[in-house]
Order: sequence, then structure tokens, then C-alpha cells
Amino acid sequence: MSTEPFKPHVLIVGAGLGGLVLAAILEKGGYTYEVFERASGVKLLGSALALGPGIMPLFEQLGVLDELLAKAQSFRIGRTWNQQMEVLGMADYGVDQEEYGYDSVIVSRPALHQILLTLTNPEKVHYGKRVLSHVETGDGVMVRTADGQTHHGNILVGADGAYSSVRQSLYEYLDKHKTLPKSDKQPLKYSTVCLVGQTKPLDPAEWVGIGDKECRFDSVHGEREPYFWVTFTTADNTICWMVLLLLDVETSKIHSTFRNSEWGPEAAESMANDVRDFPVPSGENKTLGDLIDLTPKELISKVMLEEKFFKTWYDGRTVLLGDACHKMTPYAGLGALNAMQDSVVLANYISMINKNDSEHTASLFHQYQIERAPLAKAAVNTSAGFSRLVDTHWYNIILRRIAMKYIPKWVLDLTLSKSRRYRPQVAFLPPANDKGLRRPTYQRSLEVARAKLQSNASKAV
Repeated sequence: MSTEPFKPHVLIVGAGLGGLVLAAILEKGGYTYEVFERASGVKLLGSALALGPGIMPLFEQLGVLDELLAKAQSFRIGRTWNQQMEVLGMADYGVDQEEYGYDSVIVSRPALHQILLTLTNPEKVHYGKRVLSHVETGDGVMVRTADGQTHHGNILVGADGAYSSVRQSLYEYLDKHKTLPKSDKQPLKYSTVCLVGQTKPLDPAEWVGIGDKECRFDSVHGEREPYFWVTFTTADNTICWMVLLLLDVETSKIHSTFRNSEWGPEAAESMANDVRDFPVPSGENKTLGDLIDLTPKELISKVMLEEKFFKTWYDGRTVLLGDACHKMTPYAGLGALNAMQDSVVLANYISMINKNDSEHTASLFHQYQIERAPLAKAAVNTSAGFSRLVDTHWYNIILRRIAMKYIPKWVLDLTLSKSRRYRPQVAFLPPANDKGLRRPTYQRSLEVARAKLQSNASKAV
């Protein structure tokens, strides 16, 4: 009989940022896993995202922090403009490194995606594998894919986005047994249409911020229609851009007839034409049309974005993370961060699964939800709150002006401090030494998992 401790074989559905982060952690920790991605190959789409103290310790643990920082730009000042290219306000996000151990940076989503792919075993990431359903067996879980194959593991992780097939299969089972909350049966609320892209490298002499040491981050509020658009410069001398259209009750009903998968190049081109004349503060008389023309068509995408916080995150050997259980709008830039933080905490609880037992596994998934759900729900609410600053109703305009001009810096610092102090780490990887003046908040999964690892090590001696 083997004396090796039990380590579950993990099936991960979805090769987005959350799924790949979990795969990278498991790879580093010597776990067996497989990733199933419905797309036929890697699609490096998307704009840019902000990363800060809340996730940097993980990249240090994974050994890629320097590589990430080489592809990123430090981020401090955010400027907000109106359509007349007048500055409405400036937000100083401060120097994080002294206080929290790490600076905040902007990195393009494709660059981060590529880094994560290098941390996984390519033989374990399967493309063109659309999961249709799953079922719990006596000693594990089995998934069925559209190609007629079945795959077996000890636990199943649904990291497959807002329309998670894992969640749908799980909820069908729970609904059949009358244990699914009523709110989880309700459809997601469509709130935003998003158009994103990344230009080719640009000439520093022609474009403001290109070639600078720090990221140039600008956001523009529309005035007649509820549009909001942002631009980020990158370390590659490109500009990542994003246009958001906030939907009201009526336009949400119109757009809800479409699914993300049905938005093709023609739809992206149509929206691009609608916003071409919108000005951007990236140079004299520059517009979104200029950025769109300088963006390869294959790097432009249009998606519908939804928001919903689900009450049910797990059952038995199946568990959800990221957009599959808490879908938020992009206005506060918190979606990807929370998915990756989910993966860190979930990995710790996976490391505590020491027997192939469904009830034991479910009890640990319950602890994962207890730890992560309040933080994820707060992020969903924060994102929804930021969206109200975009709307064009008179009271939203007043709220925006107050927020831009009159809220003191200490209020912003206080708001950011809570999120920056939350710096989760993986218990079974070499720790990242905390360097900030402000101690990280207590992370239950880290302390409990470390204690169990130390106990197991002492017993083995």
C-alpha cells in the first residue's frame, strides 16, 4: 500500500485567467490536473487590467513576478475627462510598494495570459473540449464532452465563465432535488456592452504617454449617451482601449436576445463605427477611430457583460470560481482579480483534501465559499456602484461631479487600503515574504493549510 498522502486529481473547466492560475498553482505543487477549454485554441483577446498587492504575492510564489513586471507599467495617476477633453478629476492611487509591498501595475491581458500558459503543462490543457454535463460517481466525478468522450477525476472546478456549463449542470441536479435557491434560478442581468482592443506599437512622438515609464491611464465619460471609454498605455508601446455602453432596462431587454458566442466580427465593426468619433486624450485631435484603425482586427472583440452574485458555489465534489459564481461589470476592474484570488484560496482548501470522500471534500468547499463570498460580493457591489458614475441621468451626473472633484484623497486611500491589505498566498508553495508596512489581513485558508502541512511533516519524521 502506498504511503504517499492523497492528492486529488483535479478537472478544471475553462482556460481563462482563473482556470489557468489554478492550473499553474497545482502544477507548481505537484498535483495532477487537466484543463478543458471549449475554444479550439488560445485566443489572446482583451484589453488591459490592473494588478496590485492583492495578487502580486502569488506571482512571486510562482516565480514569475519579474517576468510580469517586465511586461507591465507602474500605475499611479488616473485622469477622468469629459468629451470636450476637459479634466474632470485626477485620482492619485499612491505608491503601494512602501505601504503594501508591491506597486500597482497595468498589464495587457494577452501578456498575462501568455505568462500563465508557460506555467502549465501543455499536455494537460485540452482545447476544443466543450463540457456538456457532469455526474458524481462513487469515487470521483465524470464529465462528458461534446466529442463524445468522458473524463474522470476526484474533483471538478468550474472556471468557465458567466455561462458556465459546470454551473448549469450542477444547478440542474440541485433543482431536480429541490435544493437550489430561487435566486440562483434567475437569469443573469445584462448591464453592459463592451468593445475592446489593443493597438500595434505606436510612435512616441505622435501619441501621449507612449514610451513613458509609468502607465498613462485615461477615462472619458460620455454626455449624451451612457458611454464610458478608457485607454491604457503598455510597456510594449501599445494602447489598450475599452469602450463600455451601459444598458438601461429597455436596452438590456433588447441585447439579452444575444449571447456572447453570437457576437461576431460584424457586430464589433458596427459598434466600432458608432464610437469612431469619440475623442481620446492620447494626442491632439485623436479619436477612438484612430485607435481602432491601428488595432489588428483579430484583436478587437465585442461582448455582452452581465452581473450576478450566485448563492450556490459548490455541491459534493464540484466547485465554482470566478465569473461562474460571481459575475461583475468591468467598471471597477475587479473581475479578473477576484477570479485569481478565488484560485489561491481554493488551492489551499484542495491541499487539505486528504481522502477520497465526497462529504469531506464538500466541507472544505464550504469553507472556501465562507472565506471568499463576502469579498466577492463586495466587489460585485463596488462594480455596480462605479457603473452609476457612467449613467447620463441628471442625478448620476451630479454624483459623478462630486466624486471627481470633492472627495478627498484620504477617502480613496481608505477605500483602497482594505483591498490592498488582502494579499492571499498559497500554503504549499514557498512563501512570499511580506514587505509592506501594513500587515496583510488574516487569511484563514493559509493559516489552516500551513498548520496541517506542518503537522503532516512532523508526523512523517
